Amino acid sequence: MAPRFSKVLRETDIKKRYSVPTGFLSSLPSFNGGHAVDFQAVDGSGRVWPFRCSIRKKGHPKPVISKGWRAFVDSKGLKVGDKVRFYKKKNEAGAKKHAYEIRAEKEIKIFGAVFGYAPII
Repeated sequence: MAPRFSKVLRETDIKKRYSVPTGFLSSLPSFNGGHAVDFQAVDGSGRVWPFRCSIRKKGHPKPVISKGWRAFVDSKGLKVGDKVRFYKKKNEAGAKKHAYEIRAEKEIKIFGAVFGYAPII
């Protein structure tokens, strides 16, 4: 299962909302003419996280995940420089209700240089 997208977190992502690429919108449930859609993602430990993705009503959509995002950040102890990956599961017969998976990764620094990322469960 390849990531739908991944992003290194910035200050706004930690303190307010998580901006996502416009291309992610095509993998979400239909907005049905509205400007927000609720969805759930499951993490590596099996915990289900409810999220809401919102877009602007006019102009460029600029999607953001707001509802549920801060609880996820706080629970995982995420900081600027950490990484989050969203996956969309294949819609197979008998698939689980949660079509999305979210994974958080801590930035690993050695002597001030980024060495890589370690998964957070």
